[in-house]
Amino acid sequence: MKTCTYDCVYCQLGRTTRKTVRRQRWVDPSDVVAQVRARLESEPDVIALAGSGEPTLHAGIGDVIAGIKRLTDVPVAVITNGSLLSRPAVRRGLADADIVLPSLDAPDDSLFQLVNRPHRALRFDDVVDGMTAFRKSYRGQVWLEVMLLAGVTGIAAEVERLAELAARIAPDRIQLNTAVRPPAESFVAPVAYDSLQAFAGLFTPHADVIADAAPAGGDRIAAHADILALLSRRPCTVADIAAGLGIHHGEALKAVTALVAEGALDLQTHEDRSFYVVATAAAENPQEERS
Repeated sequence: MKTCTYDCVYCQLGRTTRKTVRRQRWVDPSDVVAQVRARLESEPDVIALAGSGEPTLHAGIGDVIAGIKRLTDVPVAVITNGSLLSRPAVRRGLADADIVLPSLDAPDDSLFQLVNRPHRALRFDDVVDGMTAFRKSYRGQVWLEVMLLAGVTGIAAEVERLAELAARIAPDRIQLNTAVRPPAESFVAPVAYDSLQAFAGLFTPHADVIADAAPAGGDRIAAHADILALLSRRPCTVADIAAGLGIHHGEALKAVTALVAEGALDLQTHEDRSFYVVATAAAENPQEERS
């Protein structure tokens, strides 16, 4: 189940099945910390919290971050759409993270409604003001991701307006991305890489183009369960899997081929690239926090 404050047209997780702004304890924070503990032997460079939807909807995200930091000195990053940063409780919950990566996908309310399809309780100005307030109070690094869509926000006039808003938020880094994975809506198309490079110079600080960026694979042998866990979060190419799990390309290809044959994975094509997705996903039944 994808639970989010948005239903973004480009989302690689597909359509939002539960759109909400009500924060709950979707899982026990200690369970998340235990999962992280079990994976520390892989020696990660960073521990990223994302979730199947918007992670700040978890009312216990501060407990998750605190629990992880008691385990390890590895930096903790939170990948968020930034929609709830206007709430003091959310800003407090993220205070101990090392890096927070919010998203800015539109320069005004009209495009906000078109691209992000937010919950009706969210206002564009409040979202931007929330990011600005968070940047002023937060001691860690803020890396702002800007998602550009061809023919929508990926045109010079709109990018210039996005750059003005980004400068107001004043992040430490700005990252430009585009829809390189299968999107929720078929009309979504990626911006060409050379255009992204040209747009990067409009931002202050100068933006990094992160579309298609991936480190080289290592020599670790991943279990099928590792691959399924990765793909339950986002569609991936074979190269993505190899990079994400630190395995060789051939090992990743062999594993996904077997998983497709077993019916555990499906293969999708987007912009002439092949992506693997989990064929079925178990729905969760979280317990709401009433306090």
